[in-house]
Amino acid sequence: MGMGRRKDRQDTLWVATAELPRSTGHVFYERVNRILNERKFDQFVEDACEKFYAAVMGRPSLAPGKYFRMLLVGYFEGIDSERGIAWRCSDSLSLREFLGVGLSEAVPDHSTVSRTRRLIDLETHGKVFSWMLGVLAGEGFIDGKTVGVDASTLEANAAMRSIVRRDTGEAYNEFLTGLAKASGIETPTGADLGRLDRKRPKKTSNKEWEHPHDPDARIAKMKDGSTHLAHKVEHAADMKTGAILAVTVQGADLGDTTTIEDTMIEAARQLETLAADAGSKLRDDFLSEIVADKGYHSNDTLTVFRDIHIRSYISEPDRGRRNWKGKSEEQKAVYANRRRIRGERGKRLLRQRGLMLERPFAHTLETGAMRRVHLRHRDNILKRILIQYAALNLSLILRKNFGNGTPRGLQGQHVAALFTLILFWSHYEALSFACEPSRCDFNPVPSRPTAVKLNSENLTSATDC
Repeated sequence: MGMGRRKDRQDTLWVATAELPRSTGHVFYERVNRILNERKFDQFVEDACEKFYAAVMGRPSLAPGKYFRMLLVGYFEGIDSERGIAWRCSDSLSLREFLGVGLSEAVPDHSTVSRTRRLIDLETHGKVFSWMLGVLAGEGFIDGKTVGVDASTLEANAAMRSIVRRDTGEAYNEFLTGLAKASGIETPTGADLGRLDRKRPKKTSNKEWEHPHDPDARIAKMKDGSTHLAHKVEHAADMKTGAILAVTVQGADLGDTTTIEDTMIEAARQLETLAADAGSKLRDDFLSEIVADKGYHSNDTLTVFRDIHIRSYISEPDRGRRNWKGKSEEQKAVYANRRRIRGERGKRLLRQRGLMLERPFAHTLETGAMRRVHLRHRDNILKRILIQYAALNLSLILRKNFGNGTPRGLQGQHVAALFTLILFWSHYEALSFACEPSRCDFNPVPSRPTAVKLNSENLTSATDC
């Protein structure tokens, strides 16, 4: 057989549609489309977004169903930018099938996705998130009694070297040059500016500095200890099922005891909306308990929760001996919270924080690639975050019905099946070898089938031999 050689290819002028390559589709995205189609997702988003589109005139637009599906792809595929999402959808035949884009059609480019995001307001993105919560409630995924709250930081699409003074608009180097000249250095060099900057206390304050193109970004310390311009994302989760009930994006310089109010108000609004729906399976005593880490512990926070009849399970930091003079109400709230977290139920709820509160950050920010945002201004970021968390909630249904919540989860299934088959075969060979007549004290009589219990850590068996 002769060796084939690569030749220059020239595309034909006309191609029959029937001759274009077809894709059977990705089994995971077929399941996602099945859920969305059964609940008439496209009709819902088209009705919600109708006011943003012209009735007659205008260039061909991106259908709302395709736009929101592309954002879902960003979560499932772990793609951070809209440019990357558009490229991935254009490159994959299965994703074309998921979006409903024909082989002879062009997948919407990133500029069309960005323009559609700016066109559709934040409230409508919130309706899509609430719609997904309604789907979860119909499937029995919303318990609502115990709600947990946690927060994390997002690195902003803004560089520290670009910050300017709020009062004068001076850039950082210009400000340092002015300080150097005021100190007697007529022509300061880069080394002089660096030396002056190191000696100056409290060099960057959010009260004095801002980014000219993203004023919502705040100077903050990240999880790894570095300092960046950042935003703060905070979510409220159902501690029984892991469903995300609410998510907010706020200033990274705000403390947890300040931001929890907005997040809990949003969670209460979502739960009240679900409770009003006759089809939801929400319990009557929803939002009666709250779980959080020690960053949310304060006298005012615990007092407010006690006044609105919400039992708090908030870790208490070690503050030493405290003076409660004139603070009897605060003392009662703190002592009641302390008694609850020391009980068996409190300890169990606090142990679940890593699973129910921190794991969603791993899914949405790490594997979902939203730790560093590519958008500016809080509303734009919150639009993307809302759909990111809607996809996370959708993955709960997929994990229950199909066993996997992301397409990456399907990659290891054949390996797990092969490993199980090898374990079963090796154990069967061991049983056959042990039950040979020459190795038994008596000839086994097969009065009942051999019972085999497979365990990945410790293989045990019960036989007649």
